[in-house]
Amino acid sequence: MFLTDRQTEIVAIAKSSGRVLVEELASRFSVTPQTIRKDLNDLCDAQVLTRIHGGATFPSGTENVKYEARRQIAASEKQAIGIAAVELIPSGASLFINIGTTTEAVGEALANHHELMVITNNINVANRLRLLPAIEVVIAGGVVRGSDGGIVGEAAVDFIRQFKVDYAVIGASAIDVDGALLDYDFREVKVAQAIIANARHVILVADSTKFERTAPVRIGQLSQVHTFITDHCPVPSIRNLCLENNVKLIETSKRSR
Repeated sequence: MFLTDRQTEIVAIAKSSGRVLVEELASRFSVTPQTIRKDLNDLCDAQVLTRIHGGATFPSGTENVKYEARRQIAASEKQAIGIAAVELIPSGASLFINIGTTTEAVGEALANHHELMVITNNINVANRLRLLPAIEVVIAGGVVRGSDGGIVGEAAVDFIRQFKVDYAVIGASAIDVDGALLDYDFREVKVAQAIIANARHVILVADSTKFERTAPVRIGQLSQVHTFITDHCPVPSIRNLCLENNVKLIETSKRSR
């Protein structure tokens, strides 16, 4: 599903307030209630929102949005983040790429790199990069999560710990105002922690919608990464944490001006 500008804004409103109502949205966008109902039906069919009487709600903080819907949220922002991330990674480097739709955008942007070794627990990344002869792909073993092709569990953690790489590209499902990096699946978090511990330079990639979300499991802290790439950082405390901990903050929206 491709989200229109109005649908994207509806999702953002639902994230910030927890729910949206048909009549309020119709007034806000100066369209008919029928138009809004169609938008909500489309978003609910794509499992981005959950339908309720008179409106829709955003999924709870204990359950992530479905994979295909996540791919469409902030898609252009993720693409720009991916391009900015690969500019930091030279040809001839070794790197981890973790699970996530934003990390997948980084994988897609690596097409012009040469002599890379990419170690990943993301089947989608491996499947794309295997077609590039100049990139060696190493895939972790473990339990394959059917919802998004992520490989998780203790076997994946043990596999990751065999390596010490130049770069790691990680994502997060949510970023708290105190700099906590959060996710939904504790098995995925353990893999992410192993990736952070075994890379010389950690790059966090996350679009600005992650500041509006919450998730129950802690990956780590913003202070553990070296570079944070986002489209826009609207949270002053996050900016301060980046300054205090020598984390380079890159905002792609400023680069495109």
